[in-house]
Amino acid sequence: MYELYPYFTNDGSVGLFSPDADDIYHSTYGALTEAYEKFILPANINEFLKKNSEIKILDICFGIGYNTKSFLNNVLDFLYNETRDTNKIIYNDKLYTDNKKLNIFIHAIDNDKNVALLSPFFISNKHNIKNNKLMFKHAKIQKMLSKKITQKYALKKEVNILLFEKMINLIDEEIIKILSEKKYRLFFDNYFTSLVPFLKNNIYKSNPIIYFKGFLHNIYYKNISSGYKKAQKVLKLLDFNFTLDIDDARHAIINDNEIYNYVFLDAFTPVKCPCLWTVDFFKLLYDHLNNDGMILTYSNSAQVRNAFLNAGFYVGKIFSESAGKFTGTVAVKNKSLIKHELSEYDLGLIKTRAGIFYRDRNLKLDNEAIIEAHKKEVASSNLISSSKFIKSYKNK
Repeated sequence: MYELYPYFTNDGSVGLFSPDADDIYHSTYGALTEAYEKFILPANINEFLKKNSEIKILDICFGIGYNTKSFLNNVLDFLYNETRDTNKIIYNDKLYTDNKKLNIFIHAIDNDKNVALLSPFFISNKHNIKNNKLMFKHAKIQKMLSKKITQKYALKKEVNILLFEKMINLIDEEIIKILSEKKYRLFFDNYFTSLVPFLKNNIYKSNPIIYFKGFLHNIYYKNISSGYKKAQKVLKLLDFNFTLDIDDARHAIINDNEIYNYVFLDAFTPVKCPCLWTVDFFKLLYDHLNNDGMILTYSNSAQVRNAFLNAGFYVGKIFSESAGKFTGTVAVKNKSLIKHELSEYDLGLIKTRAGIFYRDRNLKLDNEAIIEAHKKEVASSNLISSSKFIKSYKNK
């Protein structure tokens, strides 16, 4: 039986722990908050939407889907603010109707089918946590959890309904079993888990969405129906396409012919999942990024930034206004898009052994082989160590 390791992060959204990677999917301070502040806000998406009628997103390591959900939530805020009635929207100083919608294409990739397909069911806005304890033993995570919710962002129900519609044909018996487990019930939205009987009855039907629409007329699901009606109004403003690949991201992108405006790179840390942080993988991303596109990631490491530079990108930093510090990295083809450039210290650190990046020339090596080759390269390097550089830099 598949096991989940969920907990409530400090903004009321659900986080997950991965025993295989011995790592968390999102920071304990808030999974939804992190998605907004490390990916959505730095991308300056609203300015993009004012000038363009089409946007393409590549979401690498989709996980619970917070980056995609936050993006959609941001788009809905933008549309609702700009909407003049249910059929008309103004952006780019033009009037658009049902005949010309805002086109959104999202390609999400993850290698964990169950986590990805459970995405629409997870609670994102838990308001009260009386006893925020882990279901599993992990002292470090438990120490960082709070009983007080600090909520900065709220996710609209329409977002999960839109994703559910796109995923419904992929839901299988294993997903239904997980949703039926009492021990996980606290972490799933009651409105969505009430769909389990429907899913059980329609899992093998060729087009469950047709039956889903009829199912919503049942009086017992009026809350879902209300949210569904709002979601249908949203679709009058959007042409929304969503593709989910359960695959190694390297393989999925090699077989992808799209060019993207934004890439959300949210893999486990380089030491846990080096195959998605190599210079060769970044070269692959370069070929799939629009000339005015942007790659965003939470990583601040010299190794990652040096790999981006050697893949041909201009590299900058993400600054969090709320945290008052730099919290990630951006990689672009158009240097004018960089708001915060790398400092003298950042560039110096890149030139140390800490800046030696991972390699995977044919994009086929497993993580262990990549790490082993990297260790040998570091051991034979004549570059200064990061500790010596930091000490000399501080003594300037």
